[in-house]
Amino acid sequence: MDNQMLCQFLEDKPAACKVLVVGDIMLDKYYYGEVTRISGEAPVPITRVHSSTEKLGGGANIACNLAVLGVRTGISGFVGDDQHCESMVEKFRRYGIDASGLIYTDRPTTTKVRVVSGNQQMFRLDFEESGAVDGEDAQKFRQYIGQKLNESLDCVVISDHDNGACTEKTCAKIIELCHNHGVPVVVDMSGHNWVNYAHADYVVANMKRVNQALLQPVENEDDRVEKAAHYLLRKYRLRNVIVTRSQQGLSLVGKDVVAHIPTKAQELFDVLGATDSIAAVFALALAGGLNPRHGAYLANLAAGRVVMRLGTYAVTREELQDLLRAP
Repeated sequence: MDNQMLCQFLEDKPAACKVLVVGDIMLDKYYYGEVTRISGEAPVPITRVHSSTEKLGGGANIACNLAVLGVRTGISGFVGDDQHCESMVEKFRRYGIDASGLIYTDRPTTTKVRVVSGNQQMFRLDFEESGAVDGEDAQKFRQYIGQKLNESLDCVVISDHDNGACTEKTCAKIIELCHNHGVPVVVDMSGHNWVNYAHADYVVANMKRVNQALLQPVENEDDRVEKAAHYLLRKYRLRNVIVTRSQQGLSLVGKDVVAHIPTKAQELFDVLGATDSIAAVFALALAGGLNPRHGAYLANLAAGRVVMRLGTYAVTREELQDLLRAP
């Protein structure tokens, strides 16, 4: 890869790119502490909390990643009129993310609360409603995306976490609208509804999601992953698939391109947010006119940095440039 060219791309292009992230958005809350003893009330550990933090999650984290890279970023999804939404909106303001596409509903803002002791997650609480969003709310969602496409976009990212925003009807309409405007669509898939993404330009999925869609799971090996990806392309009428493969890096597979990109040997610390980072960096690459191989290479570098951090993390341009310059 031409690392010098990619460094220059990161210096020059992000501010000229406009990307909209749509779909399932959430707030991640973390309570950090130490386990001191087992409760006398029930056989569960007692964690003495010493600090807490809140971060953007799901599609909101993709938007955060893009904004940190300098991209002009917008977000659209469903939230509740609650304190968790207020916290999310404040973070959107801080990162300069256009949140005019938030649609307020009677559902709670999806929030995941994690309790962590040392580097170990003890348990998680989910505040969410996962039923499909339809009717007037879904219509507002699709109309907003159409409006932003009319104002010009360079890429749209669909974030699907099975929280109801990304129904088959809604995804089909978004993909149709984007293609009518000549705008590529990247899907960050954390659910299982492959059928929803027909004709999408790129679907980012991990090995677990790939194997769930196969009649027989495959090993995490280049030729087997490639064959599985081609099967998914044919079955679900996709244009390209990006398979994230943990320590093995990632594979980009399409009709006209196959690239297996290894990661540098390192210990995985926390994979949370890795596919968010891949989707964001790859969307930036498409928006800025990079070819898909270069985009996948850059996205893989970003994911390698994210997994070394606890919780979600947005990689900066400077970090990526340092990785590109490293021997």
